[in-house]
Amino acid sequence: PFDHPDFLFELKHDGFRALAYISGGKCELISRHGNTYKSFVQLKNGLAKLKVKNAILDGELVCLDPEGRSIFNELLFRRGCPIFYAFDLLYLNDRDFRQLPLIQRKRRLRDLIGKSGLADVVCGKYVEGRGIDLYNEVCERNLEGVVAKRKNGTYATVSGWLKIKNPHYTQANRRHELFDSLKSSGPRRAKLPRIPKKPPMRAITLSRPKRRTRRRATRHMARPI
Repeated sequence: PFDHPDFLFELKHDGFRALAYISGGKCELISRHGNTYKSFVQLKNGLAKLKVKNAILDGELVCLDPEGRSIFNELLFRRGCPIFYAFDLLYLNDRDFRQLPLIQRKRRLRDLIGKSGLADVVCGKYVEGRGIDLYNEVCERNLEGVVAKRKNGTYATVSGWLKIKNPHYTQANRRHELFDSLKSSGPRRAKLPRIPKKPPMRAITLSRPKRRTRRRATRHMARPI
């Protein structure tokens, strides 16, 4: 752990990383591998209620206990009520925010979620500069860890996020054995895929001026930077 004025430090939740694609009153949750989550229907319906034309949010699917701690097995085995813990806003109402500084993206995300009133969508909080204090609190409460991010970094620098894990986090015990058993049990396996450097950006249609042409119009999708 470290302190630094150029960094934001936030809680690392123990769940499934997901991108929430919202467009036309519908929502899709996409995994790090680019696969669509077929479950979490109630959560997707809640995210679809955000008052936006279209949006892409980066976050984590988690199940929380009464003290706000993420319980991984409740999520893995679909026993709990998941929430979407949002920590970044990549796209909103035909505007690409990935080149904006992180601190600005987080402020826009807070405004968006704060006005929504959705109980199952949470805007992740952070502290500026004081990573050691947050890390010590995380370890004391038996949480997974901390993520350090440059406050003025663009989304293209996501690979530079620093994960600082709690070495005594009890839910990590025997995690590898759990995944090995799920793999050997058949095709219904669960695993934590790698973090993408850039989002697929496949679910949002950019608004562009219409041109008169005899050719059939094609849909232009947003592409990664």
